[in-house]
Amino acid sequence: MTDAPGSDAAAQSRDLPDPDAEQSGFQKAAPQEPQPQQEPLSQPDPRPQQAAPPERDLQSQQKSRSPQGPRPNFDPRLPFPPTVLGIAGCSGSGKTTLANELARTLGGLRFHLDDYYLDLADLPLAERVKKNFDDPALIELPLLARHIAALARGETIDRPVYDFGTYTRVPERSQRVAAGQFLIVEGLFALHFRELLPIYNLRIYVDAPDALCFERRLKRDVEERGRTPELVREQYDRTVRPTSMAYVRPSAKNADLIVDGTGALDWKVERVMTELRTRGLLAGVE
Repeated sequence: MTDAPGSDAAAQSRDLPDPDAEQSGFQKAAPQEPQPQQEPLSQPDPRPQQAAPPERDLQSQQKSRSPQGPRPNFDPRLPFPPTVLGIAGCSGSGKTTLANELARTLGGLRFHLDDYYLDLADLPLAERVKKNFDDPALIELPLLARHIAALARGETIDRPVYDFGTYTRVPERSQRVAAGQFLIVEGLFALHFRELLPIYNLRIYVDAPDALCFERRLKRDVEERGRTPELVREQYDRTVRPTSMAYVRPSAKNADLIVDGTGALDWKVERVMTELRTRGLLAGVE
């Protein structure tokens, strides 16, 4: 930049920006004396710099990253969206019990995947009953992923309602769902679907031996669903165990935390709470 005619060497020295001042974002004030007219020097932007996002946001964004990238549409400058937990495990591992207790402890919503099974109304009932509902191919993944992503952004969704008596969705009926501060996504395939992995702030796998899983499932199906032990065993050997080995147990590699499903419930809850605390995801809760 050239100074106006008549500037002497001292004036030129005073008018040059101080490198140290520029680096810090401020310029040193010039001595109060008449100055010859000159072209205005560039001034720092007087607008206040945007404050850094809260520590909770930064930690959550870092911890929620996965090989697939950060959570979709996550913006740490916005009000913090719901904290999303993904909980998976084999049938009978204790994942639902853990998810329910975490929802109670955190005041969050347990979001199960069962209502997202495909609507089989176009098939005869005799064919519907033959379908393997332990196969992830029967989940309507595009709709499920859209709904969980919307809840993770703090939006409200209309979740479908599934009738397992007819293996169809209830026509013209849905459930309005809002996540609140914590969203706990729980199901066999919660850690299997790659589309869901980037959404979670914390991924939890509940591990239990196959013999214990079968024992718990047998007790539940006989006492709560009126099935015979023989029918439970046949179904477990034919569909449940093979599907668990093919899809559910391998998804443990996607977990941030593996919890022993044989342990006491309060111990499992404390393991998860400790991990949430370590990741800065309980700010404002405790």
